[in-house]
Order: sequence, then C-alpha cells, then structure tokens
Amino acid sequence: MTFKPVTHVLFDMDGLLLNTEDLYTTVFQRVVSRYGKEFTFELKSKIMGQQSKEFAQSIIDALELPLTVEDFLKETRKLFEELFPQSELMPGVEKLLRHLHKHKIPIGLATSSSIESYNMKVVHHKDIFDLFAYKTWGSSDPDVKRGKPYPDIFLVAAAKFPEHPPPEKCLVFEDSINGVKAARSASMQVVMVPDPRLDHKLVPEATLILNSIEQFKPESFGLPSYDES
Repeated sequence: MTFKPVTHVLFDMDGLLLNTEDLYTTVFQRVVSRYGKEFTFELKSKIMGQQSKEFAQSIIDALELPLTVEDFLKETRKLFEELFPQSELMPGVEKLLRHLHKHKIPIGLATSSSIESYNMKVVHHKDIFDLFAYKTWGSSDPDVKRGKPYPDIFLVAAAKFPEHPPPEKCLVFEDSINGVKAARSASMQVVMVPDPRLDHKLVPEATLILNSIEQFKPESFGLPSYDES
C-alpha cells in the first residue's frame, strides 16, 4: 500500500511514543474513585489528546465531580510526579526515530503535554527525545490556542521546521481520536496506532491504522526503508 510521499514527520507522545496513557488512567481513577466514580475507556477516548485544563474540565463535567479545574490538576500533579518517571518507550519507537534521524528526515514532537510533565516523562529517555530538534508542548505554548481536535498544535509544530513544508508533506503519528482529527484538520496524513480496545470505525479519517509502530513501513510514504543503509 502506497500513500502520498512526505518529507517531514510529526509525533504525538503520550500513548504513542511512551506508555503514559496507562499512567494517566491509573492517576485519574485514583482521583475519581474518591467520589465513587469510574474513569471508563469511553471517557478516556474522548479526552485523549486534550490539553491539561481541557481534559480536567471534561472529566469534571462528565463525572459531575465537586472539584474545580485547579483542584483536579493539583490532586493529579502529585500522583504524576510519582508515576511519570516510570514511563517506558512503546515497541518500535526507538528504531523508527533513530532511522529517521540517521537519514536526516526532519522530525518534530507535537504533544499536548506541558513542558513540566514532559520533563518527568522523558527523564530516562533523554537520548531518544534529544533526536527531536523541534518540540511543541501544547499546554505550555501560547501559540497553540486550542487543543486537539483543533489543528493548532500541528500547524505550530510544522512551522518550526526551517524548510516550512506544506501540510501535505507532513506525516503525523497519533494514537487518539482527537489527534487524528487535529492532523486531518491540518491537512496532514496521519498514521494511527490506537489502544487495541478502540473501535477503528470511530476514526475513518485516519490515513493508516496500525497495531504497533513496529508495523510501519517508511517507504510507503516515500521515506527511506529500513533496508537502506
């Protein structure tokens, strides 16, 4: 299967490069269980990709929690400080990032995380994340006015490439419904690597859906294949 060739690649982080979505679930459940509530996968699917204040408000509204956004973020921050340093790379991530870097394919990070939570998550993986010359932290970047599913973060991230590639030359890697919608709204192709529980029918906009980054074939998008030295 062949798609339109690209020259630049943008990556989401949570749930795609790192297993942090599991950690988010653990933290959110700990908080909402105090109020007799359950953080379901259905709710998780709706908030994935949102900025911190957005997902806090979404959870509060959906579960009718007696908390302000500030209260919720304060409660979760303490737990995140404990768990985020345990983040692990997802299968195939290191191989792909090192491959693209070796072949001088410009890569950028486009995460809804704040720079503070990013630093906690990558503490044991700095050598890998240093491969990204261009990083955009949606919850900390004033240029990212709206979170996913709006296209802001990918347009801001792409604008950081010195070559200023047109959107159609950018390929996005995502794991969330909101992320896919954001990438498509930015007129970019998007490879989705979702949670195995997600119904693929919910993301008809995805250019390609894979079970793992390990399955990705760079040459399908005009990028150097793994066989190339």
